[in-house]
Amino acid sequence: MSQSLATQCNEVKERYDTCFLKWYSEKYLRGTSTADNNECSSLFKEYSQCLQGALKDRGIDKLLEDAREDNKENDAAFMGRKNCK
Repeated sequence: MSQSLATQCNEVKERYDTCFLKWYSEKYLRGTSTADNNECSSLFKEYSQCLQGALKDRGIDKLLEDAREDNKENDAAFMGRKNCK
């Protein structure tokens, strides 16, 4: 599995990746679970919090916020499309 952007998050990312791949192949694809019933969500939250902290420590969080704000109109137009032809 791939490494995390932040090395301090590698361990929790590996646990999440392992959990997700098992859940996806053994339950979701077989129709015995739904995306709303993902048993790995707590690990994803833990990994996300670790990654957010690392991005903040490096000052990248502000760059992401600025990029999201700059592209808000494009995102709204893209998300508003009904069908892609």
